Formats: sequence, structure tokens, C-alpha cells
Amino acid sequence: MDDVSAQDRPDDYVLATGVTTPVRMFVEWAFEETGKTIEWVGEGVEEKGIDVATGKCVVAVDPRYFRPTEVDLLLGDPTKAQRVLGWRHETSVRELVREMINEDLHVIKGSLTVKEA
Repeated sequence: MDDVSAQDRPDDYVLATGVTTPVRMFVEWAFEETGKTIEWVGEGVEEKGIDVATGKCVVAVDPRYFRPTEVDLLLGDPTKAQRVLGWRHETSVRELVREMINEDLHVIKGSLTVKEA
């Protein structure tokens, strides 16, 4: 890959896998990293993620976080970054989730209390 820091002029690029991943899958992977399995119950704003081992609700839909103009599909198109910069993603979404959760767990373990993290 070329040195992408040496562009003649600044521009905007989308760095993405070009693969869509449902939020539910992202959440399931995140909980898997902590040793938990999620089961989905309900639909729409009543949908909840239940920890299979404990039966506790650990994920719930909160309409306060809906976008004003919600879309059904979000998909990053890295074509321009590939063409102009020669950039290609090397980390899958699954691996990204693993890295994010492991880093969060590392920060939490290093904190005196979870509140500090």
C-alpha cells in the first residue's frame, strides 16, 4: 500500500468493509466476547436481548436513540479509498468487535470501579 499520508490535497474517504452487519449480530458478538449468549425476544420497540444463562434482560430497544430519518440499510462504500489510496480493510467487523470488547475489558479491569471506566 502507498503512503496514504502524502496526498497532494485533502479529501474525504470512507474507510469501511463494504459489508453490512446487522446490529443484532454486532451485539451477539460483543456478548460472546464476555462469555454470554443472547436470545432475542419480542419485536420492534419491544425487542429485548436476554442472557440465556441468567434469563436477565441485557439489551433493550430505546426509541430515544432512533435517528429522525432512520434508514433500513447502512453500508459504507470504500471504493474511493481503494481507488485513490490503495486502501483495503484488513480487519473484519467480527475482529473489530473482539478488539473493542477486549480493550473495554482491559480498561475496566484496570479501574478501581466500573464507574471510573
